[in-house]
Amino acid sequence: MKYKKYVILALCAVGFTLNPVFAAKADKSNLETVPKNYPAKYTVQYIKEITPTYKDVGKDEIFYVALDMLKGTNGEFSRNAILGNNLSFRPVKIEFKDLGEINSEYSNFDALGWKKGKQLYIFINPRHKDAPPGALAALLSHEALHQDEYNSIAEETYAWTMEASVWTEIVKLFPESNDEIHPLVNRENTLKKLFERGNYSNKYIKKTVMSNEGYKNLPATSPGFEDL
Repeated sequence: MKYKKYVILALCAVGFTLNPVFAAKADKSNLETVPKNYPAKYTVQYIKEITPTYKDVGKDEIFYVALDMLKGTNGEFSRNAILGNNLSFRPVKIEFKDLGEINSEYSNFDALGWKKGKQLYIFINPRHKDAPPGALAALLSHEALHQDEYNSIAEETYAWTMEASVWTEIVKLFPESNDEIHPLVNRENTLKKLFERGNYSNKYIKKTVMSNEGYKNLPATSPGFEDL
Protein backbone atom coordinates (compact mmCIF):
# COMPACT_ATOMS: atom_id res chain seq x y z
CA MET A 1 0.00 0.00 0.00
CA LYS A 2 1.19 3.51 -0.71
CA TYR A 3 1.05 5.53 2.44
CA LYS A 4 1.45 9.15 3.31
CA LYS A 5 4.66 10.02 5.04
CA TYR A 6 4.28 12.89 7.39
CA VAL A 7 7.32 15.11 7.76
CA ILE A 8 7.60 17.87 10.31
CA LEU A 9 9.40 20.65 8.49
CA ALA A 10 9.61 23.01 11.41
CA LEU A 11 8.75 23.21 15.08
CA CYS A 12 7.73 26.25 17.01
CA ALA A 13 10.58 26.68 19.49
CA VAL A 14 8.33 28.27 22.10
CA GLY A 15 5.64 25.63 21.82
CA PHE A 16 8.18 22.80 22.04
CA THR A 17 9.74 24.35 25.13
CA LEU A 18 6.46 24.91 26.90
CA ASN A 19 4.89 21.56 26.09
CA PRO A 20 7.48 18.88 25.27
CA VAL A 21 5.18 16.00 26.21
CA PHE A 22 2.56 17.07 23.69
CA ALA A 23 5.21 17.49 21.00
CA ALA A 24 6.61 14.02 21.60
CA LYS A 25 3.18 12.46 21.31
CA ALA A 26 2.50 14.29 18.06
CA ASP A 27 5.78 13.06 16.58
CA LYS A 28 4.97 9.44 17.48
CA SER A 29 1.53 9.68 15.94
CA ASN A 30 2.91 11.10 12.73
CA LEU A 31 5.35 8.21 12.39
CA GLU A 32 2.65 5.56 12.74
CA THR A 33 2.24 3.70 9.47
CA VAL A 34 1.16 0.35 8.01
CA PRO A 35 3.10 -1.99 5.69
CA LYS A 36 3.15 -1.03 2.02
CA ASN A 37 1.50 -4.26 0.92
CA TYR A 38 -1.73 -3.62 2.85
CA PRO A 39 -4.71 -2.56 0.69
CA ALA A 40 -5.47 1.16 0.85
CA LYS A 41 -8.53 0.80 3.09
CA TYR A 42 -6.40 -0.67 5.90
CA THR A 43 -5.20 2.54 7.49
CA VAL A 44 -3.80 2.77 11.01
CA GLN A 45 -7.18 3.97 12.27
CA TYR A 46 -9.18 1.28 10.48
CA ILE A 47 -6.94 -1.47 11.83
CA LYS A 48 -7.41 -0.12 15.36
CA GLU A 49 -11.18 -0.30 14.82
CA ILE A 50 -11.17 -3.95 13.69
CA THR A 51 -8.60 -5.22 16.19
CA PRO A 52 -11.15 -6.01 18.95
CA THR A 53 -12.94 -8.37 16.54
CA TYR A 54 -9.82 -10.38 15.74
CA LYS A 55 -7.46 -10.04 18.71
CA ASP A 56 -8.40 -13.43 20.18
CA VAL A 57 -6.93 -15.31 17.21
CA GLY A 58 -3.39 -14.13 17.90
CA LYS A 59 -1.02 -11.20 18.20
CA ASP A 60 -0.04 -10.60 14.57
CA GLU A 61 -1.84 -7.65 13.01
CA ILE A 62 -1.48 -9.02 9.49
CA PHE A 63 -3.87 -11.85 10.40
CA TYR A 64 -6.51 -9.29 11.42
CA VAL A 65 -6.20 -7.67 8.00
CA ALA A 66 -6.26 -11.03 6.21
CA LEU A 67 -9.38 -12.20 8.06
CA ASP A 68 -11.11 -8.89 7.46
CA MET A 69 -10.42 -9.24 3.74
CA LEU A 70 -12.46 -12.46 3.73
CA LYS A 71 -15.67 -10.55 4.49
CA GLY A 72 -18.11 -10.83 1.61
CA THR A 73 -16.13 -13.55 -0.17
CA ASN A 74 -16.53 -17.32 -0.38
CA GLY A 75 -14.14 -17.36 2.57
CA GLU A 76 -16.75 -15.88 4.91
CA PHE A 77 -17.40 -19.39 6.28
CA SER A 78 -13.70 -19.79 7.08
CA ARG A 79 -13.54 -16.35 8.69
CA ASN A 80 -16.44 -17.21 10.98
CA ALA A 81 -14.88 -20.60 11.74
CA ILE A 82 -11.64 -18.93 12.83
CA LEU A 83 -13.56 -16.51 15.01
CA GLY A 84 -15.14 -19.41 16.90
CA ASN A 85 -17.93 -20.90 14.82
CA ASN A 86 -16.18 -24.26 14.58
CA LEU A 87 -16.19 -27.70 16.20
CA SER A 88 -14.23 -26.41 19.20
CA PHE A 89 -16.56 -23.43 19.78
CA ARG A 90 -13.57 -21.19 20.43
CA PRO A 91 -11.39 -18.91 18.26
CA VAL A 92 -8.66 -20.65 16.28
CA LYS A 93 -5.18 -19.52 17.33
CA ILE A 94 -3.03 -18.37 14.40
CA GLU A 95 0.71 -17.84 14.51
CA PHE A 96 3.86 -17.92 12.44
CA LYS A 97 5.80 -21.02 13.46
CA ASP A 98 8.76 -23.05 12.29
CA LEU A 99 6.84 -26.14 11.18
CA GLY A 100 9.99 -28.24 11.27
CA GLU A 101 9.84 -28.02 15.06
CA ILE A 102 6.66 -30.10 14.94
CA ASN A 103 7.99 -32.60 12.44
CA SER A 104 10.93 -32.31 10.06
CA GLU A 105 8.64 -33.50 7.27
CA TYR A 106 6.59 -30.29 7.69
CA SER A 107 9.50 -27.86 7.38
CA ASN A 108 8.63 -26.79 3.84
CA PHE A 109 4.85 -26.72 4.29
CA ASP A 110 3.20 -23.33 3.80
CA ALA A 111 0.77 -23.88 6.66
CA LEU A 112 -0.58 -26.52 8.97
CA GLY A 113 -3.88 -26.99 10.76
CA TRP A 114 -3.37 -28.47 14.22
CA LYS A 115 -5.48 -29.61 17.13
CA LYS A 116 -4.24 -29.86 20.72
CA GLY A 117 -6.88 -30.93 23.18
CA LYS A 118 -9.90 -28.79 22.38
CA GLN A 119 -7.88 -25.93 20.90
CA LEU A 120 -7.48 -25.51 17.14
CA TYR A 121 -4.39 -23.86 15.69
CA ILE A 122 -3.26 -22.65 12.28
CA PHE A 123 0.51 -22.44 11.98
CA ILE A 124 1.94 -20.43 9.08
CA ASN A 125 5.48 -20.87 7.81
CA PRO A 126 7.52 -17.78 8.90
CA ARG A 127 8.76 -17.29 5.33
CA HIS A 128 5.33 -15.82 4.63
CA LYS A 129 5.54 -13.05 7.24
CA ASP A 130 5.93 -10.45 4.48
CA ALA A 131 3.32 -11.96 2.15
CA PRO A 132 0.44 -9.77 0.99
CA PRO A 133 -2.40 -10.18 3.51
CA GLY A 134 -4.70 -11.14 0.63
CA ALA A 135 -2.57 -14.23 -0.06
CA LEU A 136 -2.67 -15.10 3.64
CA ALA A 137 -6.45 -14.65 3.55
CA ALA A 138 -6.73 -17.29 0.84
CA LEU A 139 -4.42 -19.64 2.75
CA LEU A 140 -6.43 -19.17 5.97
CA SER A 141 -9.66 -19.94 4.11
CA HIS A 142 -8.15 -23.35 3.35
CA GLU A 143 -6.73 -24.14 6.78
CA ALA A 144 -9.89 -23.12 8.64
CA LEU A 145 -11.69 -26.10 7.10
CA HIS A 146 -9.49 -28.56 9.00
CA GLN A 147 -11.23 -28.70 12.38
CA ASP A 148 -10.56 -32.19 13.69
CA GLU A 149 -7.93 -34.92 13.70
CA TYR A 150 -9.31 -36.51 10.54
CA ASN A 151 -8.35 -35.68 6.98
CA SER A 152 -9.01 -37.11 3.54
CA ILE A 153 -8.61 -36.60 -0.18
CA ALA A 154 -12.13 -35.16 -0.28
CA GLU A 155 -11.36 -32.70 2.52
CA GLU A 156 -8.12 -31.52 0.94
CA THR A 157 -9.83 -31.19 -2.43
CA TYR A 158 -12.52 -29.01 -0.88
CA ALA A 159 -9.96 -26.93 1.04
CA TRP A 160 -7.71 -26.36 -1.99
CA THR A 161 -10.73 -25.42 -4.08
CA MET A 162 -11.89 -22.97 -1.41
CA GLU A 163 -8.45 -21.40 -1.40
CA ALA A 164 -8.44 -21.03 -5.18
CA SER A 165 -11.93 -19.58 -5.19
CA VAL A 166 -11.13 -17.04 -2.48
CA TRP A 167 -7.89 -15.98 -4.16
CA THR A 168 -9.78 -15.45 -7.43
CA GLU A 169 -12.09 -13.06 -5.57
CA ILE A 170 -9.30 -11.37 -3.62
CA VAL A 171 -7.34 -10.35 -6.72
CA LYS A 172 -10.48 -8.77 -8.15
CA LEU A 173 -11.29 -6.88 -4.96
CA PHE A 174 -7.70 -6.04 -4.04
CA PRO A 175 -5.55 -6.31 -7.19
CA GLU A 176 -2.51 -5.01 -5.30
CA SER A 177 -2.45 -8.39 -3.52
CA ASN A 178 -1.14 -10.06 -6.68
CA ASP A 179 2.53 -9.41 -5.92
CA GLU A 180 4.17 -12.17 -7.90
CA ILE A 181 7.52 -11.63 -6.22
CA HIS A 182 6.24 -13.47 -3.16
CA PRO A 183 6.22 -17.31 -3.15
CA LEU A 184 2.82 -17.50 -1.45
CA VAL A 185 1.32 -15.47 -4.29
CA ASN A 186 2.85 -17.91 -6.77
CA ARG A 187 1.15 -20.75 -4.91
CA GLU A 188 -2.19 -18.95 -5.07
CA ASN A 189 -1.85 -18.16 -8.76
CA THR A 190 -1.06 -21.80 -9.52
CA LEU A 191 -4.28 -22.84 -7.78
CA LYS A 192 -6.21 -20.09 -9.53
CA LYS A 193 -5.07 -21.38 -12.93
CA LEU A 194 -6.18 -24.92 -12.06
CA PHE A 195 -9.52 -23.55 -10.86
CA GLU A 196 -10.06 -21.55 -14.05
CA ARG A 197 -8.88 -24.39 -16.26
CA GLY A 198 -11.55 -26.59 -14.69
CA ASN A 199 -14.18 -23.96 -15.49
CA TYR A 200 -14.26 -22.84 -11.85
CA SER A 201 -14.67 -26.38 -10.53
CA ASN A 202 -12.43 -28.77 -8.59
CA LYS A 203 -11.72 -30.92 -11.66
CA TYR A 204 -7.99 -30.28 -11.95
CA ILE A 205 -7.45 -29.42 -8.30
CA LYS A 206 -8.77 -32.87 -7.37
CA LYS A 207 -6.28 -34.50 -9.76
CA THR A 208 -3.46 -32.47 -8.22
CA VAL A 209 -4.45 -33.46 -4.69
CA MET A 210 -4.73 -37.12 -5.61
CA SER A 211 -1.23 -37.10 -7.13
CA ASN A 212 0.34 -35.29 -4.16
CA GLU A 213 2.83 -37.55 -2.36
CA GLY A 214 1.97 -35.91 0.96
CA TYR A 215 -1.60 -37.16 0.68
CA LYS A 216 -0.92 -40.67 -0.59
CA ASN A 217 -1.94 -42.34 2.69
CA LEU A 218 -5.11 -40.33 3.21
CA PRO A 219 -8.51 -42.07 3.04
CA ALA A 220 -10.93 -41.02 0.33
CA THR A 221 -13.35 -39.30 2.73
CA SER A 222 -13.54 -37.94 6.28
CA PRO A 223 -16.35 -36.67 8.57
CA GLY A 224 -18.13 -33.80 6.84
CA PHE A 225 -16.37 -34.50 3.53
CA GLU A 226 -18.00 -37.64 2.21
CA ASP A 227 -18.02 -36.71 -1.47
CA LEU A 228 -15.29 -35.92 -3.95
